[in-house]
Amino acid sequence: MTQHYVAAYRAFAGNGASHAPPWLRDLRERSIARFGDLGFPTTKQEEWRFTNVAPIVEKQFRLAQRDAVRPLLSAIAPFLLGDAAAHRLVFVNGHCSAELSQMAGAAGVRVSSMLDAVTRDPGLLERHLTAQGEHGAFTALNTAFLADGAYVHVPAQVQVDAPLQILYFTVPGAEPIVTHPRTLVVVERGAKVAMVETYAAAGEGVYWTNAVTELVAEDGARVDWHRVQREALGSYHTASTHSRQGRDSVVHIHTVALGGALARHDVRITLDGPGGSAILNGLYLLRGSQHVDHHTWIDHAAPHCETHEYFNGVLDGEARSVFNGRIIVRPGAQRTDSKQTNNNLLLSPGAHADSQPQLEIYADDVKCTHGSTTGPLDERAMFYLRTRGLDMDAARRLLTYGFASEILERMEVASLREQLDGLVRDRAGVGF
Repeated sequence: MTQHYVAAYRAFAGNGASHAPPWLRDLRERSIARFGDLGFPTTKQEEWRFTNVAPIVEKQFRLAQRDAVRPLLSAIAPFLLGDAAAHRLVFVNGHCSAELSQMAGAAGVRVSSMLDAVTRDPGLLERHLTAQGEHGAFTALNTAFLADGAYVHVPAQVQVDAPLQILYFTVPGAEPIVTHPRTLVVVERGAKVAMVETYAAAGEGVYWTNAVTELVAEDGARVDWHRVQREALGSYHTASTHSRQGRDSVVHIHTVALGGALARHDVRITLDGPGGSAILNGLYLLRGSQHVDHHTWIDHAAPHCETHEYFNGVLDGEARSVFNGRIIVRPGAQRTDSKQTNNNLLLSPGAHADSQPQLEIYADDVKCTHGSTTGPLDERAMFYLRTRGLDMDAARRLLTYGFASEILERMEVASLREQLDGLVRDRAGVGF
């Protein structure tokens, strides 16, 4: 099946994409060659042994085209932050929609589509678009089809008060389509920004989102990144988020997975400068036969850095989750402080969670811990609530909501936190 996408790439490269600058054409060519060499992953590979991507491989997805699909503002409204956002970039089937986007203005901040940035800011793009085939076949495929996406550049010392939102919205059609959203955010020295990246769709349908996001936080910068995956239940979602941090920078990443029949999200955080700090929060709410896989890599490449990782999952029906978290402490990265926790709540006998927290330490003056729990609701907590007058269902709903809201409470963007809190309450109210 790799040949299907190689052929699609050749058509893409010869139909308008050939007008790209030489560095971008070369990047695409290297990436499609890498994808051809790697092929789609299989369960024989250690990193994929719990997740079978055969449902994606067996379907022939065509590249989504810029066509007459024009959803109304009312269709995307449930996924927006509303007036709370300073900027809003909306992409429909992989292409920027000027009609649905909103630029309220923020001093010195550049927010644009990738197409515009290739012309206006090629130097930064060429320097920072580094996620290529070495991170896997899906990243290589995304880079090969790199065309449109979101570009954000926050200059040094600029503090952006209101959050920026990027919405990737899919309108499924009669045949399966694939989009390859690409997001690049560069936050320079001492700058600060909060962002929300949302993936959603208009109704049900079979489609595939293959996304790559790159975050660059230079010395002393702060980035609060929120990623919400609310895809259709019949869709497929593969994604990777790459964060690189300089000295004394702070990056908080919050990722929420609610939709998709099959979803895989890889998160890579590299602390390149001393004094860096990162927090990675994750929440997944699964039901039916959903399968969601999170693989995280936190790479301590410099000394005196601190990271904390918390993932909570709620599973019902026949749902399955995979969590693989790896903390790497490089030689010389002394005084590292890193903690990793994954907790899974199983609401039905058919739900299943695989959890593999890992530590890989090559320094001797560090403090690193990891832990994982998987099981049903605490019987003692249920008993306590029953003694306070709650029936079995009400106690179950309350404990489930409390378990999920623990992650939501850590989010910095209040409007998004309230929006997600409503979704969690709705799901807990109907027992998922």
